Amino acid sequence: METCTDFLFARPSFLEGVARIMDVGDTLNEYNSSPSAQEADAIAISLDWSMVGQDIDCAIDAYESQSEA
Repeated sequence: METCTDFLFARPSFLEGVARIMDVGDTLNEYNSSPSAQEADAIAISLDWSMVGQDIDCAIDAYESQSEA
């Protein structure tokens, strides 16, 4: 169960990507927003540590399956 976070990145659809080709004024840029910079940082750090936890779980599972064999 490997997942990743994209909280700070825009994930445009195919049609948005096509529209960005024609967007000379750079008006279509839209990113995830938060009420404050501190809240955005807190969310991003929380998600980063969640990913670290998932990596540790995967390493433990791999170690346990190696030691059983």
